[in-house]
Amino acid sequence: MKRLFAPTALALGLSATSAMAFDIDSMSDAERGVFRDEIRNYLLENPEVIMEAVAILQEREAQNKEQDDLALVAANTERLFEDGYSWVGGNPEGDITLVEFIDYRCGYCRKAHDEVAELIKSDGNIRFIVKEYPILGEASELSSRFAIAVKQKLGDDSYKQAHDALIKMRGDVTERSLKRLSKGLGFDAEPLLEHMNSDEVTQEIVTTRLLARDMQITGTPSFVLQDEMLRGYLPLDAMRAIVEGKRG
Repeated sequence: MKRLFAPTALALGLSATSAMAFDIDSMSDAERGVFRDEIRNYLLENPEVIMEAVAILQEREAQNKEQDDLALVAANTERLFEDGYSWVGGNPEGDITLVEFIDYRCGYCRKAHDEVAELIKSDGNIRFIVKEYPILGEASELSSRFAIAVKQKLGDDSYKQAHDALIKMRGDVTERSLKRLSKGLGFDAEPLLEHMNSDEVTQEIVTTRLLARDMQITGTPSFVLQDEMLRGYLPLDAMRAIVEGKRG
């Protein structure tokens, strides 16, 4: 009888329903001790039950997180897709919009760079938006300030050149290294270095950081693909599959 009782007691004891077969509070201390021992023995003999419960909990948490992220995207659509200052590449009239929050010193951003570029090039119908989100220290801040200064002073085409160069840049990011980078790209460095610390550049970074805070984005790369948050690096094939899924 004990072994028949154990799973039954476990099911009753862990059930979330209000209709219970007995009132555990009415048990004596001895009865309660037996009940607890039976549950313990059952779990020790059937540990897979614990793993099944953990898996169900994790699945529910993931579903809840996904719903929360959908709500965050919906609440911040204009700030994500039409902020009026972020660089827009790919196909501006594309049927899918991909937003990336990047930090130039982030290893996974660097890993994702060529794969994102290949996704956009091979697809041909993706609108791509870059959000400058420096979070990894002074070198990240300098890199983003330089990129934004290039965009504001020289335009979108020059920004793309600077963006691609910065994401692949090795070594320290300093005024001297940015001067070398400017020279290599054919830019006049002095006006750009001066503009890096302007209020206009600062405002763009601050605005993006506020958006990231409201989107609960704490790491890079982070993506918004149409209505969905993609937190962290994803390989090219996975991103292609998600894009196709969005098109139905």
